Amino acid sequence: MSRLSPFEPCRNGYRRVRPACAMLHALSLILFLFSAKSFAGVLDEIGATLLFSITTHLNGSGVRAAQVETEFTAGGTDWEVSPPYLGRSPGYITYYKSALGTTNYPNGIGTESGHADAVANLGFGLTSGVATNLLHLDNYEANYFVQFLSGINGDPVVNQSYTYGTQTPADQETTDSSFDDFSQRYNTLFVSGANNGGTVAAPATSYNGIGVGAYQGNTASGPTLDNGRAKPDLCAPASETSYSTPLVTGSAALLLQAAVRGDGGADTNSSANLKTIKALLLNGTVKPGSWSAPSPSPLDPVYGAGVLNVLNSYKQLTGGKHPYSSTRTVGTGASHLPLGTGTVISNLSGWDNNTITSSTTKDAINEYDFTVTNSISNATFTGTLTLVWNRQLNQTNINHLNLYLYDLSNSQLVGASSSAVDNVQMIYLRNLPAGKYALEVLKAGGNTVSTSETYALAYEFFSTSLNLNRSGNSLVLSWPIYPAGFTLQTSTSLSRTNASWSAVTNGVTLSNNMNRTVVSIGGGNQFFRLQR
Repeated sequence: MSRLSPFEPCRNGYRRVRPACAMLHALSLILFLFSAKSFAGVLDEIGATLLFSITTHLNGSGVRAAQVETEFTAGGTDWEVSPPYLGRSPGYITYYKSALGTTNYPNGIGTESGHADAVANLGFGLTSGVATNLLHLDNYEANYFVQFLSGINGDPVVNQSYTYGTQTPADQETTDSSFDDFSQRYNTLFVSGANNGGTVAAPATSYNGIGVGAYQGNTASGPTLDNGRAKPDLCAPASETSYSTPLVTGSAALLLQAAVRGDGGADTNSSANLKTIKALLLNGTVKPGSWSAPSPSPLDPVYGAGVLNVLNSYKQLTGGKHPYSSTRTVGTGASHLPLGTGTVISNLSGWDNNTITSSTTKDAINEYDFTVTNSISNATFTGTLTLVWNRQLNQTNINHLNLYLYDLSNSQLVGASSSAVDNVQMIYLRNLPAGKYALEVLKAGGNTVSTSETYALAYEFFSTSLNLNRSGNSLVLSWPIYPAGFTLQTSTSLSRTNASWSAVTNGVTLSNNMNRTVVSIGGGNQFFRLQR
Protein backbone atom coordinates (compact mmCIF):
# COMPACT_ATOMS: atom_id res chain seq x y z
CA MET A 1 0.00 0.00 0.00
CA SER A 2 1.36 3.42 -0.89
CA ARG A 3 1.84 5.88 1.92
CA LEU A 4 -0.18 8.95 2.62
CA SER A 5 1.55 12.29 2.98
CA PRO A 6 2.11 13.27 6.61
CA PHE A 7 -1.20 13.61 8.47
CA GLU A 8 -3.44 13.01 5.46
CA PRO A 9 -6.78 11.66 6.71
CA CYS A 10 -7.20 7.89 6.78
CA ARG A 11 -8.72 6.00 3.87
CA ASN A 12 -11.38 3.99 5.63
CA GLY A 13 -14.12 6.57 5.08
CA TYR A 14 -13.75 8.05 8.57
CA ARG A 15 -12.77 11.54 7.47
CA ARG A 16 -13.02 13.42 10.74
CA VAL A 17 -10.83 12.97 13.79
CA ARG A 18 -12.58 13.14 17.13
CA PRO A 19 -11.80 14.06 20.74
CA ALA A 20 -10.28 11.22 22.73
CA CYS A 21 -12.39 12.22 25.71
CA ALA A 22 -15.68 10.89 24.36
CA MET A 23 -17.90 10.33 21.39
CA LEU A 24 -19.08 13.76 20.28
CA HIS A 25 -22.61 13.35 21.60
CA ALA A 26 -21.85 11.51 24.82
CA LEU A 27 -20.89 14.01 27.51
CA SER A 28 -21.62 17.55 28.57
CA LEU A 29 -18.71 19.95 28.63
CA ILE A 30 -19.70 20.90 32.15
CA LEU A 31 -18.16 17.62 33.33
CA PHE A 32 -14.75 18.75 32.15
CA LEU A 33 -14.45 22.05 34.01
CA PHE A 34 -12.60 20.79 37.06
CA SER A 35 -12.35 22.58 40.40
CA ALA A 36 -9.05 23.90 41.69
CA LYS A 37 -9.13 21.17 44.35
CA SER A 38 -9.38 18.50 41.65
CA PHE A 39 -6.40 19.97 39.83
CA ALA A 40 -4.35 20.04 43.04
CA GLY A 41 -5.19 16.41 43.74
CA VAL A 42 -4.03 15.36 40.29
CA LEU A 43 -0.76 17.27 40.68
CA ASP A 44 -0.21 15.43 43.96
CA GLU A 45 -0.88 12.06 42.32
CA ILE A 46 1.63 12.53 39.50
CA GLY A 47 4.38 13.78 41.81
CA ALA A 48 4.28 17.34 40.48
CA THR A 49 3.51 18.98 43.83
CA LEU A 50 6.55 17.32 45.43
CA LEU A 51 8.68 18.20 42.42
CA PHE A 52 7.77 21.87 42.65
CA SER A 53 8.64 21.85 46.36
CA ILE A 54 12.22 20.70 45.79
CA THR A 55 13.10 22.62 42.60
CA THR A 56 13.34 26.25 41.62
CA HIS A 57 11.49 27.78 38.68
CA LEU A 58 10.69 24.42 37.07
CA ASN A 59 7.57 25.39 35.13
CA GLY A 60 8.14 24.74 31.41
CA SER A 61 9.86 28.07 30.84
CA GLY A 62 11.45 28.39 27.41
CA VAL A 63 9.56 25.42 25.94
CA ARG A 64 7.08 25.75 23.10
CA ALA A 65 4.20 23.29 22.83
CA ALA A 66 1.33 22.64 20.47
CA GLN A 67 -2.22 21.50 21.15
CA VAL A 68 -4.24 19.92 18.38
CA GLU A 69 -8.03 20.06 18.78
CA THR A 70 -10.98 18.90 16.72
CA GLU A 71 -14.32 20.68 16.74
CA PHE A 72 -16.11 19.24 19.74
CA THR A 73 -19.55 19.91 18.26
CA ALA A 74 -20.17 18.04 15.01
CA GLY A 75 -20.22 20.59 12.21
CA GLY A 76 -19.19 23.36 14.58
CA THR A 77 -16.20 25.66 14.89
CA ASP A 78 -15.36 25.11 18.58
CA TRP A 79 -11.72 24.02 18.75
CA GLU A 80 -9.88 27.00 20.24
CA VAL A 81 -8.25 27.45 23.65
CA SER A 82 -9.20 30.66 25.42
CA PRO A 83 -6.16 32.61 26.74
CA PRO A 84 -8.13 34.07 29.68
CA TYR A 85 -9.18 30.55 30.70
CA LEU A 86 -5.49 29.72 31.10
CA GLY A 87 -4.84 33.00 32.92
CA ARG A 88 -3.08 34.38 29.83
CA SER A 89 -3.44 37.41 27.58
CA PRO A 90 -4.13 37.21 23.83
CA GLY A 91 -0.87 36.74 21.97
CA TYR A 92 0.22 33.81 24.15
CA ILE A 93 -1.52 31.42 21.74
CA THR A 94 -1.28 31.26 17.94
CA TYR A 95 -4.26 29.68 16.17
CA TYR A 96 -3.99 27.72 12.93
CA LYS A 97 -6.67 26.53 10.57
CA SER A 98 -4.53 27.29 7.55
CA ALA A 99 -0.87 27.95 6.88
CA LEU A 100 -1.36 31.51 8.14
CA GLY A 101 -1.89 31.74 11.88
CA THR A 102 -3.28 34.49 14.07
CA THR A 103 -2.57 35.53 17.63
CA ASN A 104 -5.82 37.47 17.82
CA TYR A 105 -8.48 36.22 20.21
CA PRO A 106 -11.34 36.08 19.53
CA ASN A 107 -10.88 35.54 15.81
CA GLY A 108 -12.82 34.46 12.75
CA ILE A 109 -11.29 31.01 12.17
CA GLY A 110 -12.76 29.25 15.19
CA THR A 111 -14.52 29.60 18.53
CA GLU A 112 -13.81 28.62 22.13
CA SER A 113 -14.05 24.96 23.08
CA GLY A 114 -14.71 23.84 26.64
CA HIS A 115 -12.87 20.62 25.85
CA ALA A 116 -9.84 22.51 24.51
CA ASP A 117 -9.86 24.79 27.56
CA ALA A 118 -9.95 21.90 30.04
CA VAL A 119 -7.19 20.00 28.21
CA ALA A 120 -4.92 23.06 28.01
CA ASN A 121 -5.55 24.03 31.62
CA LEU A 122 -4.40 20.63 32.88
CA GLY A 123 -1.24 20.79 30.84
CA PHE A 124 -0.39 24.49 30.77
CA GLY A 125 -2.79 26.55 32.92
CA LEU A 126 -1.10 29.41 34.79
CA THR A 127 -2.40 28.44 38.22
CA SER A 128 -3.39 24.78 37.89
CA GLY A 129 -1.38 23.20 35.10
CA VAL A 130 1.72 21.02 35.11
CA ALA A 131 3.85 23.36 32.98
CA THR A 132 2.59 26.82 33.96
CA ASN A 133 5.04 29.04 32.10
CA LEU A 134 5.43 27.81 28.52
CA LEU A 135 7.17 30.14 26.10
CA HIS A 136 4.24 29.83 23.69
CA LEU A 137 1.31 27.57 22.79
CA ASP A 138 0.28 26.82 19.19
CA ASN A 139 -3.33 25.73 18.84
CA TYR A 140 -4.19 23.75 15.67
CA GLU A 141 -7.55 22.72 14.26
CA ALA A 142 -7.11 18.96 13.87
CA ASN A 143 -8.48 18.39 10.39
CA TYR A 144 -6.07 21.01 9.06
CA PHE A 145 -3.23 19.73 11.19
CA VAL A 146 -3.43 16.14 9.94
CA GLN A 147 -2.80 17.44 6.42
CA PHE A 148 -0.02 19.82 7.45
CA LEU A 149 3.08 19.17 5.33
CA SER A 150 5.83 21.14 7.05
CA GLY A 151 7.29 21.76 10.50
CA ILE A 152 5.25 23.14 13.37
CA ASN A 153 7.13 26.20 14.54
CA GLY A 154 9.74 24.27 16.47
CA ASP A 155 7.24 22.89 18.99
CA PRO A 156 9.05 19.86 20.48
CA VAL A 157 5.97 18.47 22.25
CA VAL A 158 2.48 18.21 20.78
CA ASN A 159 -0.62 17.33 22.79
CA GLN A 160 -3.26 15.36 20.86
CA SER A 161 -6.46 14.65 22.79
CA TYR A 162 -8.22 13.14 19.80
CA THR A 163 -8.18 9.85 17.92
CA TYR A 164 -8.82 8.58 14.41
CA GLY A 165 -11.41 6.18 15.79
CA THR A 166 -11.70 2.67 14.38
CA GLN A 167 -9.31 1.93 11.53
CA THR A 168 -8.29 -1.18 9.69
CA PRO A 169 -4.81 -2.46 10.59
CA ALA A 170 -3.54 -1.26 7.20
CA ASP A 171 -4.91 2.24 7.71
CA GLN A 172 -3.51 2.37 11.24
CA GLU A 173 -0.10 1.44 9.86
CA THR A 174 -0.33 4.25 7.31
CA THR A 175 -1.32 6.78 9.98
CA ASP A 176 1.47 5.63 12.29
CA SER A 177 4.03 5.99 9.50
CA SER A 178 2.92 9.56 8.83
CA PHE A 179 3.35 10.57 12.45
CA ASP A 180 6.62 8.68 12.87
CA ASP A 181 8.13 10.26 9.77
CA PHE A 182 7.04 13.70 10.94
CA SER A 183 8.51 12.99 14.38
CA GLN A 184 11.86 12.05 12.87
CA ARG A 185 11.94 14.88 10.33
CA TYR A 186 11.05 17.69 12.74
CA ASN A 187 12.22 16.29 16.10
CA THR A 188 8.73 16.21 17.57
CA LEU A 189 7.29 14.18 20.44
CA PHE A 190 3.59 13.47 19.92
CA VAL A 191 1.69 12.76 23.15
CA SER A 192 -1.68 11.25 22.23
CA GLY A 193 -4.77 9.98 24.02
CA ALA A 194 -5.18 6.22 23.67
CA ASN A 195 -8.99 6.32 23.23
CA ASN A 196 -11.81 5.57 25.63
CA GLY A 197 -12.63 1.88 25.75
CA GLY A 198 -11.86 -0.72 23.15
CA THR A 199 -8.47 -0.94 21.51
CA VAL A 200 -5.88 1.83 21.52
CA ALA A 201 -6.30 4.00 18.39
CA ALA A 202 -4.07 6.16 16.20
CA PRO A 203 -2.27 8.50 16.60
CA ALA A 204 -1.47 7.00 20.04
CA THR A 205 -0.29 3.86 18.22
CA SER A 206 2.66 5.57 16.51
CA TYR A 207 6.05 4.06 17.32
CA ASN A 208 7.86 7.30 18.15
CA GLY A 209 5.12 9.01 20.15
CA ILE A 210 3.72 8.41 23.62
CA GLY A 211 0.25 6.87 23.84
CA VAL A 212 -1.52 7.76 27.10
CA GLY A 213 -4.22 5.83 28.94
CA ALA A 214 -6.48 7.03 31.77
CA TYR A 215 -5.67 5.42 35.12
CA GLN A 216 -8.86 4.29 36.88
CA GLY A 217 -10.85 6.01 34.12
CA ASN A 218 -12.40 5.22 30.79
CA THR A 219 -9.47 3.97 28.74
CA ALA A 220 -8.50 1.82 25.80
CA SER A 221 -6.09 -1.09 26.01
CA GLY A 222 -3.50 -2.72 23.79
CA PRO A 223 -1.98 -4.39 21.97
CA THR A 224 -2.18 -2.57 18.63
CA LEU A 225 -4.21 -4.09 15.82
CA ASP A 226 -1.41 -4.04 13.25
CA ASN A 227 1.27 -6.24 14.81
CA GLY A 228 0.50 -6.54 18.52
CA ARG A 229 2.75 -3.77 19.88
CA ALA A 230 2.49 -2.60 23.50
CA LYS A 231 0.39 0.56 23.67
CA PRO A 232 -0.46 2.71 25.59
CA ASP A 233 3.03 3.65 26.76
CA LEU A 234 1.87 4.87 30.18
CA CYS A 235 -1.19 6.27 31.92
CA ALA A 236 -2.10 9.21 34.14
CA PRO A 237 -5.00 9.79 36.57
CA ALA A 238 -8.07 11.15 34.78
CA SER A 239 -11.63 10.24 33.90
CA GLU A 240 -10.90 10.18 30.17
CA THR A 241 -7.80 10.00 28.00
CA SER A 242 -8.31 13.57 26.84
CA TYR A 243 -7.37 14.65 30.34
CA SER A 244 -4.63 12.15 31.13
CA THR A 245 -2.77 13.18 27.97
CA PRO A 246 -1.97 16.85 28.85
CA LEU A 247 -0.58 15.73 32.22
CA VAL A 248 2.07 13.78 30.30
CA THR A 249 2.61 16.59 27.78
CA GLY A 250 3.13 19.11 30.59
CA SER A 251 5.52 16.72 32.32
CA ALA A 252 7.52 16.33 29.10
CA ALA A 253 7.81 20.13 28.95
CA LEU A 254 9.14 20.22 32.53
CA LEU A 255 11.78 17.59 31.77
CA LEU A 256 12.79 19.41 28.58
CA GLN A 257 13.25 22.67 30.47
CA ALA A 258 15.23 20.88 33.19
CA ALA A 259 17.44 19.14 30.63
CA VAL A 260 18.19 22.31 28.66
CA ARG A 261 19.17 24.23 31.79
CA GLY A 262 21.57 21.47 32.82
CA ASP A 263 19.74 19.59 35.57
CA GLY A 264 20.73 16.32 33.88
CA GLY A 265 24.37 17.30 33.44
CA ALA A 266 26.50 19.13 30.92
CA ASP A 267 25.49 17.05 27.89
CA THR A 268 22.22 18.88 27.34
CA ASN A 269 21.95 17.65 23.74
CA SER A 270 21.60 14.12 25.07
CA SER A 271 19.42 14.91 28.09
CA ALA A 272 17.02 17.05 26.03
CA ASN A 273 16.82 14.43 23.27
CA LEU A 274 13.18 13.41 22.95
CA LYS A 275 14.04 9.71 23.20
CA THR A 276 15.66 10.46 26.57
CA ILE A 277 12.57 12.37 27.70
CA LYS A 278 10.34 9.46 26.67
CA ALA A 279 12.55 6.90 28.43
CA LEU A 280 12.55 8.98 31.64
CA LEU A 281 8.77 9.42 31.59
CA LEU A 282 8.21 5.68 31.16
CA ASN A 283 10.85 4.62 33.66
CA GLY A 284 9.58 7.02 36.34
CA THR A 285 6.10 5.51 36.42
CA VAL A 286 4.59 3.75 39.43
CA LYS A 287 3.27 0.22 38.82
CA PRO A 288 -0.33 -0.44 39.96
CA GLY A 289 -0.82 -3.62 41.97
CA SER A 290 -2.28 -5.48 39.00
CA TRP A 291 0.49 -4.39 36.62
CA SER A 292 2.02 -7.17 34.54
CA ALA A 293 3.78 -7.43 31.21
CA PRO A 294 2.79 -10.74 29.62
CA SER A 295 5.82 -12.01 27.73
CA PRO A 296 7.03 -11.07 25.18
CA SER A 297 5.31 -7.68 25.67
CA PRO A 298 7.43 -5.16 27.59
CA LEU A 299 4.42 -3.27 29.01
CA ASP A 300 1.01 -3.82 30.60
CA PRO A 301 -1.83 -3.81 28.04
CA VAL A 302 -3.86 -1.27 30.07
CA TYR A 303 -1.33 0.71 32.14
CA GLY A 304 1.64 0.60 29.76
CA ALA A 305 4.77 1.30 31.79
CA GLY A 306 2.60 2.41 34.75
CA VAL A 307 1.20 5.62 36.23
CA LEU A 308 2.97 8.91 35.48
CA ASN A 309 5.19 10.28 38.26
CA VAL A 310 7.18 13.27 37.06
CA LEU A 311 9.17 13.57 40.31
CA ASN A 312 10.64 10.11 39.76
CA SER A 313 11.44 10.96 36.13
CA TYR A 314 13.10 14.23 37.15
CA LYS A 315 15.22 12.58 39.86
CA GLN A 316 16.40 9.98 37.34
CA LEU A 317 17.32 12.84 34.99
CA THR A 318 19.37 14.46 37.76
CA GLY A 319 21.08 11.11 38.37
CA GLY A 320 23.11 12.04 35.31
CA LYS A 321 24.31 10.45 32.10
CA HIS A 322 26.30 7.25 32.57
CA PRO A 323 27.83 5.73 29.43
CA TYR A 324 28.14 1.99 28.99
CA SER A 325 30.92 0.19 30.82
CA SER A 326 32.07 -1.87 27.82
CA THR A 327 31.05 -2.71 24.26
CA ARG A 328 31.62 -5.74 22.07
CA THR A 329 30.19 -7.88 19.28
CA VAL A 330 29.39 -11.58 19.16
CA GLY A 331 28.21 -13.83 16.38
CA THR A 332 24.56 -13.37 15.47
CA GLY A 333 22.50 -15.35 17.95
CA ALA A 334 25.57 -16.43 19.95
CA SER A 335 25.84 -16.53 23.74
CA HIS A 336 26.43 -13.10 25.30
CA LEU A 337 27.19 -13.67 28.98
CA PRO A 338 28.36 -10.47 30.70
CA LEU A 339 32.01 -9.52 31.00
CA GLY A 340 31.84 -7.34 34.14
CA THR A 341 35.23 -5.83 33.33
CA GLY A 342 34.28 -2.22 32.65
CA THR A 343 33.75 0.88 34.75
CA VAL A 344 31.22 0.19 37.50
CA ILE A 345 28.28 2.61 37.80
CA SER A 346 27.48 3.35 41.45
CA ASN A 347 24.56 5.75 40.85
CA LEU A 348 21.30 3.91 41.52
CA SER A 349 19.36 6.09 39.09
CA GLY A 350 20.31 7.81 35.87
CA TRP A 351 20.21 7.59 32.09
CA ASP A 352 22.19 7.32 28.89
CA ASN A 353 21.75 8.36 25.27
CA ASN A 354 24.06 6.41 23.03
CA THR A 355 24.66 4.52 19.79
CA ILE A 356 25.04 0.81 19.17
CA THR A 357 26.41 -0.73 15.96
CA SER A 358 26.02 -4.30 14.71
CA SER A 359 26.69 -5.95 11.34
CA THR A 360 25.19 -8.57 9.08
CA THR A 361 27.04 -11.30 10.98
CA LYS A 362 27.46 -9.81 14.45
CA ASP A 363 25.20 -8.83 17.34
CA ALA A 364 26.34 -5.74 19.24
CA ILE A 365 26.29 -5.38 23.03
CA ASN A 366 26.67 -2.26 25.16
CA GLU A 367 27.11 -3.42 28.76
CA TYR A 368 26.36 -1.32 31.85
CA ASP A 369 27.84 -2.65 35.12
CA PHE A 370 26.15 -1.61 38.38
CA THR A 371 26.85 -1.93 42.08
CA VAL A 372 23.41 -2.09 43.71
CA THR A 373 23.77 -1.51 47.44
CA ASN A 374 23.08 0.91 50.28
CA SER A 375 23.68 1.19 54.02
CA ILE A 376 20.69 -0.98 55.00
CA SER A 377 21.59 -4.51 56.06
CA ASN A 378 20.00 -7.24 53.91
CA ALA A 379 18.23 -4.65 51.77
CA THR A 380 16.40 -5.81 48.68
CA PHE A 381 15.79 -3.55 45.71
CA THR A 382 13.25 -2.76 43.07
CA GLY A 383 14.73 -2.21 39.63
CA THR A 384 13.15 -0.55 36.63
CA LEU A 385 15.10 -0.25 33.37
CA THR A 386 13.67 1.20 30.15
CA LEU A 387 15.13 1.25 26.65
CA VAL A 388 13.65 3.49 23.91
CA TRP A 389 14.55 4.00 20.25
CA ASN A 390 12.70 5.34 17.21
CA ARG A 391 11.43 4.01 13.96
CA GLN A 392 13.64 5.74 11.44
CA LEU A 393 12.53 8.07 8.66
CA ASN A 394 10.72 6.40 5.75
CA GLN A 395 11.03 2.93 7.28
CA THR A 396 8.35 0.31 7.72
CA ASN A 397 10.30 -1.81 10.20
CA ILE A 398 12.50 -1.07 13.21
CA ASN A 399 15.90 -2.23 14.35
CA HIS A 400 15.68 -5.02 16.93
CA LEU A 401 17.11 -4.07 20.34
CA ASN A 402 16.80 -6.11 23.55
CA LEU A 403 17.52 -5.68 27.26
CA TYR A 404 19.11 -8.31 29.54
CA LEU A 405 20.02 -8.04 33.23
CA TYR A 406 22.58 -10.48 34.70
CA ASP A 407 23.80 -11.15 38.22
CA LEU A 408 27.56 -10.70 37.89
CA SER A 409 28.29 -13.02 40.81
CA ASN A 410 27.13 -16.06 38.85
CA SER A 411 26.32 -14.78 35.32
CA GLN A 412 22.69 -15.82 35.83
CA LEU A 413 20.03 -13.99 33.81
CA VAL A 414 17.62 -12.30 36.23
CA GLY A 415 15.51 -10.27 33.80
CA ALA A 416 14.98 -9.73 30.09
CA SER A 417 12.82 -7.82 27.63
CA SER A 418 13.07 -8.96 24.04
CA SER A 419 9.90 -8.14 22.12
CA ALA A 420 10.56 -8.37 18.39
CA VAL A 421 7.89 -5.80 17.43
CA ASP A 422 8.24 -3.02 20.02
CA ASN A 423 10.66 -0.09 20.07
CA VAL A 424 10.44 -0.01 23.88
CA GLN A 425 11.91 -2.64 26.19
CA MET A 426 11.36 -2.64 29.97
CA ILE A 427 12.65 -4.80 32.81
CA TYR A 428 10.82 -4.49 36.15
CA LEU A 429 12.05 -6.55 39.11
CA ARG A 430 11.20 -6.60 42.80
CA ASN A 431 13.13 -8.16 45.71
CA LEU A 432 16.45 -7.89 43.94
CA PRO A 433 19.32 -8.70 46.37
CA ALA A 434 22.16 -6.24 46.79
CA GLY A 435 25.06 -7.04 44.52
CA LYS A 436 26.72 -6.38 41.19
CA TYR A 437 24.68 -6.55 38.01
CA ALA A 438 25.28 -6.16 34.30
CA LEU A 439 22.65 -4.64 32.02
CA GLU A 440 23.08 -5.42 28.34
CA VAL A 441 21.62 -3.44 25.46
CA LEU A 442 21.80 -5.85 22.53
CA LYS A 443 21.27 -4.89 18.90
CA ALA A 444 20.57 -7.90 16.73
CA GLY A 445 22.70 -8.31 13.63
CA GLY A 446 21.61 -9.81 10.36
CA ASN A 447 18.81 -8.25 8.32
CA THR A 448 18.36 -4.89 10.06
CA VAL A 449 17.11 -1.43 9.07
CA SER A 450 20.57 0.04 9.67
CA THR A 451 23.86 -1.04 11.19
CA SER A 452 23.73 1.74 13.83
CA GLU A 453 20.91 2.82 16.13
CA THR A 454 20.68 5.61 18.69
CA TYR A 455 18.78 4.81 21.86
CA ALA A 456 17.92 6.21 25.26
CA LEU A 457 18.17 4.22 28.48
CA ALA A 458 16.73 5.18 31.87
CA TYR A 459 17.24 3.16 35.04
CA GLU A 460 16.40 3.12 38.72
CA PHE A 461 17.25 0.76 41.60
CA PHE A 462 15.81 1.61 45.00
CA SER A 463 15.24 0.25 48.49
CA THR A 464 13.07 2.46 50.68
CA SER A 465 13.00 2.31 54.48
CA LEU A 466 10.43 3.61 56.94
CA ASN A 467 11.88 5.30 60.03
CA LEU A 468 9.99 5.35 63.35
CA ASN A 469 10.85 7.48 66.38
CA ARG A 470 8.85 7.93 69.59
CA SER A 471 8.11 11.41 70.90
CA GLY A 472 6.04 11.29 74.07
CA ASN A 473 2.70 9.69 73.21
CA SER A 474 3.31 10.06 69.50
CA LEU A 475 5.23 8.29 66.78
CA VAL A 476 7.16 10.27 64.19
CA LEU A 477 7.33 8.35 60.91
CA SER A 478 9.55 9.46 58.03
CA TRP A 479 10.61 8.15 54.63
CA PRO A 480 12.40 9.63 51.57
CA ILE A 481 10.43 11.70 49.06
CA TYR A 482 12.24 9.85 46.27
CA PRO A 483 11.31 7.45 44.90
CA ALA A 484 7.77 8.77 45.06
CA GLY A 485 4.48 6.95 44.80
CA PHE A 486 4.30 5.39 48.27
CA THR A 487 1.39 5.60 50.70
CA LEU A 488 1.72 5.01 54.46
CA GLN A 489 -0.56 2.30 55.79
CA THR A 490 -1.32 0.90 59.26
CA SER A 491 -2.70 -2.31 60.73
CA THR A 492 -3.24 -3.84 64.17
CA SER A 493 -2.11 -7.29 63.01
CA LEU A 494 0.55 -8.87 60.84
CA SER A 495 -1.37 -12.12 60.49
CA ARG A 496 -1.63 -13.30 56.89
CA THR A 497 -5.33 -14.06 57.41
CA ASN A 498 -6.36 -11.20 59.72
CA ALA A 499 -4.21 -8.24 58.71
CA SER A 500 -6.26 -5.35 57.43
CA TRP A 501 -4.27 -2.38 56.18
CA SER A 502 -5.69 1.15 55.94
CA ALA A 503 -4.18 4.41 54.78
CA VAL A 504 -2.76 6.81 57.36
CA THR A 505 -4.52 10.11 56.66
CA ASN A 506 -2.49 12.35 58.99
CA GLY A 507 -0.91 15.33 57.31
CA VAL A 508 2.54 14.90 55.79
CA THR A 509 5.23 17.60 55.92
CA LEU A 510 8.48 17.81 53.97
CA SER A 511 11.90 18.41 55.47
CA ASN A 512 15.38 17.65 54.10
CA ASN A 513 13.98 15.55 51.26
CA MET A 514 11.99 13.43 53.72
CA ASN A 515 8.26 12.92 54.21
CA ARG A 516 7.28 13.23 57.87
CA THR A 517 4.03 12.51 59.71
CA VAL A 518 3.06 12.18 63.38
CA VAL A 519 0.54 9.64 64.70
CA SER A 520 -0.76 9.00 68.21
CA ILE A 521 0.26 5.84 70.01
CA GLY A 522 -2.77 3.66 70.63
CA GLY A 523 -3.48 1.05 73.30
CA GLY A 524 -2.82 -2.04 71.20
CA ASN A 525 -0.43 -3.22 68.53
CA GLN A 526 0.30 -0.84 65.68
CA PHE A 527 2.13 -1.80 62.51
CA PHE A 528 3.09 0.48 59.63
CA ARG A 529 4.25 -0.09 56.07
CA LEU A 530 4.90 1.79 52.86
CA GLN A 531 2.84 0.54 49.95
CA ARG A 532 3.66 1.55 46.36
